[in-house]
Order: sequence, then C-alpha cells, then structure tokens
Amino acid sequence: MALITLGLNHLCAPVALRERAAFTADVTGDALADLVAQPGVREAVILSTCNRTELYCNVDPGAESSPRSWLHRHRQLHDTNIEEFLYRHHEADAVRHLFRVATGLESMILGEPQILGQVKDAYTLARNAHTLHAPLERLFQNTFSVAKRVRTGTRIGASTVSVAFTAVRLAERVFTDLAEACVLLIGAGETIELTARHLTEAKVRRLIVANRTLDNAQALASRFGGYAITLNDLEKHLAEADIVISSTASREPVLNKATVSRAISARRRRPMFLVDIAVPRDIEADVAELKDVFLYTIDDLREVIDENLRSRQQAAREAEAMIELSVEHFMGWWGSLELNNPIASVRGAAEAHRDEVLAKARGMIVHGKSPEQALEFLAHTLTNKLLHAPSANLRAAALRGDTDLLQAAEKLFDTETGSRFNIDSSKPE
Repeated sequence: MALITLGLNHLCAPVALRERAAFTADVTGDALADLVAQPGVREAVILSTCNRTELYCNVDPGAESSPRSWLHRHRQLHDTNIEEFLYRHHEADAVRHLFRVATGLESMILGEPQILGQVKDAYTLARNAHTLHAPLERLFQNTFSVAKRVRTGTRIGASTVSVAFTAVRLAERVFTDLAEACVLLIGAGETIELTARHLTEAKVRRLIVANRTLDNAQALASRFGGYAITLNDLEKHLAEADIVISSTASREPVLNKATVSRAISARRRRPMFLVDIAVPRDIEADVAELKDVFLYTIDDLREVIDENLRSRQQAAREAEAMIELSVEHFMGWWGSLELNNPIASVRGAAEAHRDEVLAKARGMIVHGKSPEQALEFLAHTLTNKLLHAPSANLRAAALRGDTDLLQAAEKLFDTETGSRFNIDSSKPE
C-alpha cells in the first residue's frame, strides 16, 4: 500500500486552471467511484474547494501514476500544461499535507476555519460513495483530532479572518461608508452567509440576496434584513447594486459582460465593485474590461489577506510542531500494517462472521421468527464464532502448560490475572 496526495491550489495554480479541475458536490460521488475503479487504486477522497482540488489515495505499489492519469482524463486537461502546477506527496508527506490543510496552514488565509468543514464534507462524500476503508478512514479521523487540538491549543484562529471578511474589507476600501451602499450577494452558502453577517455588522444600507432557489435566498435574506430574488431576476436588480459579491456552485458564469454593461449604463456610469470568490468563477473575466467596473477574483484578495497574517504566525509555528508529532504517530501505525500485523486480518474475520450471522438473523425475521428470537440467535451465534478459535487455542495452551500464551491472553483480553484462564480441559466447549 502507498499513501499519495495529488493536487493543485492557489499557491501554485491560477484560478482559470483551478476551476477546470474543480469538482462540485453533485458529481463527486460518481467521480470517486470511477477513481477507485482505476488499476491499483484502493481508496480515494476528493477535496475540492475554491482554492484547491486534491486527491487523497491509497494505492498498490507501482500504481502511483493512476490518480494523475485519471485526473487528466476525467477533467479533460490534456490541452493544458497542468504538470507544472501539480504537486505530489507520498507517505508521511501526504499525511503532513492533509494535517496542514485541515488546520488552515495551507489556506490563503492562514488558519481560516472553513477548510476543516470542507475536509469533513469531502470525507462524508467518500464514505457515502464507499471509497473509504480502514487506512484512509483512520487517516481522516486522525486529521479531525489534530485540527481540534491545534484549534484549542493555539491562537491560530484568534483573529477574525476569512475570505468573506476579506471581501468586505476590500469593499470598504472602495466604498468608505458601507452605510451608503447597496450590496448584492449571489449565492446562499456558508461563504455568502458569513459575508452577509459582516456586511450587517458594517451597517450596509441595503442587502439583496440572489440564489437559484428562492426559498434559500429568502431564508438567508430574512436573517439579515435583506431582499431575496432568484437568479432569473438578477438582471432586473443588478443596476441597483454598488457592490456585488458572488459565491455559487455553478459550473457556468452567472454574470457576463453584456449584462454588466447594461447595468452600468442604467447606473449612468456610477462605478460598480464586483468580487467573485467562486471557483469556477461566477463572473466572466472580460467584465473587467468595462469602464467604471472594478472586478476582483479570489486571487486578488491576497494583498488584503496578507495584512491579517501577522497575529497568526507564532500560532502557526506551534501548530507545525503539533502536526509533526501527529505525523510520527500515524506513520507508526501505518508502518505496522506492513509488518504482518494481525489487526487487519482479525478485524476482517470478525466482520465476515458478523455479516454472515446478521444475514441469517434477518432471514429468520423474514421467515416469521420474532425479533427477540433473531436477536438471541445473533448474540449467541456471533459470540460462539468469535470465541471458538481463541477458546480452543487457550485450552490447548493450558494442557501443555504454555503460561506465556495464557498470560498474553489475559493482557490481550484485559481479564483478571489468574481468574479467567484456569480452563478445565475436560469440559466440552
């Protein structure tokens, strides 16, 4: 087995490439199923956010190139020079990278909290797609524990910093007094909700929320005193907006040059400030060519973000130390899997017994037996199956005086010393 991470992010790839490599939640399940169907790929998780697309895979030795080939083909990237942007991590480096991602050390905004929720969403999608087994399951559970320890043990999240917060800060630079501005928010997800909260705190004059589903737009708008519309009505209200902040999961742009041009004309050339924090982008790039229009993408937020990093630098160094220790612990467990460790085979045999007995118990209910009878059968039969081999081997050890094995069993099964394995060899099982 080999752990690998393959991906690209805001540190190494432009937004135009990231949006081509991105996966939306509705297609990730099928993509995962296709990925684990590739030669040598045992497990897989796909993490796709506005800043990154990453594949976390457990592959057979010699199959390390399968995820890369699959990504090229699945996202139709053959016409790009994607190789110069891709990064690859193996074994401990792959584990370290995931820990760093989940704790926000790899984020555009150092220590931002949203990424952990996104990692958990990626994990849930993989579980639902049945592309997770013991190794990656263990890795992601460790990841969540590490992220929690870093959050509680350092000040990595002490300052209020997020993409949403940064977008509002940038808007404040253009419109000194947001209390005089009308803001149009496109989308209704977590980032837009955070943006709405920050705008409300800044006492924005008017808030419009546009979303494909009107109910979602109304639910968000009602919490912040805004007005809800659907995307179909977007052009009718666009001219009202001094500021537009967009973050949807759409694969196609929701605003194009012609639409914005008509809005600017209706505003009689009053400037319009647009922030597109979606990947793929919600606003066509050529909108920036229009006069009196100021378009910023998520990559343009870096300058503002850099101002908010200083207070988190020391916390980041503390987090790095915690991560290194956690990497060592996980790799110790990972290495034990290659040393004929019986844990996997013991668990596999137990799960096989469980599935067999459970199927029979369910069959009993189908054929008229009561649930109580089925449960009694399941408990009795499963106990016998799980303990048959250990009991037989311990009985044989007692007959030949193998005290080492008996003492090891007492420790393994956490029994009271000397009280459980004084076995009467003449008594049938």
